[in-house]
This record gives sequence, C-alpha cells and structure tokens, in this order.
Amino acid sequence: MNKALKIVLEVILCLAIAGLVFAIYRSIMKPVNFNKQKEKREAVAIQRLKDIRTLQVAYKSVNGKFVSTIDSLKNFYETGKMSVVMQIGSADDSIAWAHTEKIKKANRKITPQKLLELYEAGDKNLVFSVATQIPVKDTLFLRRDNFCIDSLGFIPFSGGEPVIMTAETHMVSGVPVPLFEAKMPYKLLLKGLDNQLRINLDADRKDQNKYEGLQVGSVTAPNNNAGNWE
Repeated sequence: MNKALKIVLEVILCLAIAGLVFAIYRSIMKPVNFNKQKEKREAVAIQRLKDIRTLQVAYKSVNGKFVSTIDSLKNFYETGKMSVVMQIGSADDSIAWAHTEKIKKANRKITPQKLLELYEAGDKNLVFSVATQIPVKDTLFLRRDNFCIDSLGFIPFSGGEPVIMTAETHMVSGVPVPLFEAKMPYKLLLKGLDNQLRINLDADRKDQNKYEGLQVGSVTAPNNNAGNWE
C-alpha cells in the first residue's frame, strides 16, 4: 500500500469515526433536549392552568357553579365582582376597640356597613370587619406582571390552539357537585418538538392510565380541582 493511499484511508477512517461519534452524541442528546424543552413548556402551561383554576374557583364562589368556556371566565374577570372581607383597624388597639364597642352599645342594630360609612366619613378609630363587593380584576393576579387574560384560553406553543375545557354538575351521594376540567394535550403543547419522542411519551402515559398531557380538575373523577402535575 503506497503512502498516499494509506493517508486517504486514514482520513476516511477518521471521518467515519467522527461521524459515528456525532451520531451517537445526537442519539443521546435528542431525548435530553426534548425533555428540557418539555419542562420549559410545561412550566408555562401549568401556570396558565393554575390561572384558569383560580378564576373557576372565584366564579363558583359567586355563581355556585363552574363554566365551560374561557369567554365566560374572561367576562367574569373583566366585569365581575367578588365579595371580600375587609378588616378595618386592629383588635389589639384597645382604644379603638373600646370606641367601637361604645358605638355598638349606643346603637345595637348598627351593621358593619354602617360602621364602614362612619369610617369613610372620617372616624378612623374603629375596629370591625365588613364584606364588600370589589371588581374581580382588582382582586386577582394583582402581583402578576406577566398575567394576560387574552392568552388564558390558548395552549402555549401550539400556534393558537384552544384549551379544552368542560364544566358539568354530577350527583354525588345525592348532592349536586359542580365539576370542571381544563386540558392541554401534549400533541399540541409539544408541537414542533421531536414527534416520535412525543408519541412515545403519550404511549407511556396511556400505559400508566394517565392523561397524555396536562390537566387541572376532572369531570369524571372528582379531585378537588387538582392538577395532574401536583
């Protein structure tokens, strides 16, 4: 074998080895990268499902039931009101407490609402609690700079696919129980990632009798509005 041919063969062998190493590296890193992207997308999706749950629970506290459409939740957020208990003053303030008790004794029929009127009129030396109606949007998500009501109904990273949501009332031990569920299937949440790995993930979930995606609440197995990631 002449020297030139030997060099050519060595180069070809080196390239083949490099190609083999790269192929092995890719095969190892493919599921690793898939899982990293999956976790990032799940974090965004879970927060959105938590927001849906928060609004559903708030809606039920006012209306006694859940809703099946995101539009209803959005309308509730934009225009609805909630009853909240306001605590005025401190029970540890003995002077304010004595002053409030004096007013109550002078008028045994006085209501918390009347006390609130006195407080708003200038008597700040009062201790009481009162239920009041305030707009939902002034109560929920106030500390969430990244909250966007217009994104609530869409599965992130799916290209605009809607969240799958259902609300029903079932009889449990003779009592009507409102239920809801909101779902984001992996086939939409993980759109654009390796499709075979996503198919494998769905198959693993099915084998474990688990939903192939993320879900909060359930209309078939009441779970106190838990998420399947919890």
